[in-house]
Amino acid sequence: MYLSATRSAQAARPTAASKAAKVSGTVVALGVVSLLTDMSAEMVTAVLPMYLMYGLGLGYLQLGMLDGLYTGAPAVLRLGGGYAADRLGRPKLVAGAGYGLSALTKLGFPLAGASMGGIGVMVGIDRLGKGVRTAPRDALIAASTPPAALGRAFGVHRTLDTAGALLGPLLAFALLSTVVGGYDVVFAGSFSLAVAGVLALVFFVRAPAVVDRDRRASLRQAIRAVVAPGVRRIWLLTGVLGLATVGDMFLYLAVQQRLGLPTAALPLLPLASALTFMLAATPAGRLADRAGRLRVFIGGHALLVGGYLLLAGGVRGWGFAALVLVLHGLFYACADGVLMAHAGSLLPQEIRSTGMAVVQTTQALARAAGAVGFGVLAQSATLGTAFAVAAAALSAAIAAGILVHRRGGTA
Repeated sequence: MYLSATRSAQAARPTAASKAAKVSGTVVALGVVSLLTDMSAEMVTAVLPMYLMYGLGLGYLQLGMLDGLYTGAPAVLRLGGGYAADRLGRPKLVAGAGYGLSALTKLGFPLAGASMGGIGVMVGIDRLGKGVRTAPRDALIAASTPPAALGRAFGVHRTLDTAGALLGPLLAFALLSTVVGGYDVVFAGSFSLAVAGVLALVFFVRAPAVVDRDRRASLRQAIRAVVAPGVRRIWLLTGVLGLATVGDMFLYLAVQQRLGLPTAALPLLPLASALTFMLAATPAGRLADRAGRLRVFIGGHALLVGGYLLLAGGVRGWGFAALVLVLHGLFYACADGVLMAHAGSLLPQEIRSTGMAVVQTTQALARAAGAVGFGVLAQSATLGTAFAVAAAALSAAIAAGILVHRRGGTA
């Protein structure tokens, strides 16, 4: 009912028009919204551990509980946000509500004081906002872009998004170095950027035509659509690859140990991966439009295998570390926006937010499970051995994914 073979075939074979297609103003505006919002969010993320431990005197247990809430909550909440956007037929409204919720929490942190419960509520509301807005935002990108140019559009958006993730921590540390103990200044600056992001969404993002009420999918119809063969293969492949993917912090920890860097330098390593991601996201999207999005998506995981093998071996030195971090950043450039571009090309407008939320949630939960499994393995063996096993597991997952999609006719 919601997927046609013709549409899938056209999406799977991007035409030459993708070379000439321009990224719409809506996509650029959404990129600016994400840039401002990520600057706001990463300012808080960068200083929150320092604020909690050194500003408020909380312990590791409380920090760990908040970190679990911070990283795990959006995965499940995406489903609710995606379905609400489809059911209401207003993805911009739902995305705006998510951005607004996150903005309000930036003032809530200093108001919560040293209350663990109050801080937990602020973190929960912030994560609620992120989970609600993600799928509707990606659906807006897909709705404003021709199918043949989706890879490029998502690449441009992810480039701007990652620029915000890079600039946020730098701005936060600049403020703290200027105003000693100025956590309130950081929170106020974060709030201002978040409000600017919401205003950019309201005034510069064009909402798609509202879907007629009789065309909006019911919950049963949405479930049928996301388990249809073409879409099901995507989120199953995403889940299998996610289970074999190592958590980012383990990768950065291994690099830090190989180089013998002080632990204080550990937060700087993600900046190298983020910079690579930012520079490569748009070119990877263009390549995906021309060569095939699934090929680029799976190829990104193959690059990650190379990084795991380097960490499993005995190679040391700055060159080794740079290569690992570059491969890690290229993996994200080939996997993140490209996956949403492929899913968006298969999903019709009526259930696009829901379908994207299913893919994103499957990926997030699978990666979380993979990170836990890797942690258990690394605890019982060496870190190098654990990366060797991870490289073998991810290689097997890639091979299985290629086989399944060749049989399905979508590779």
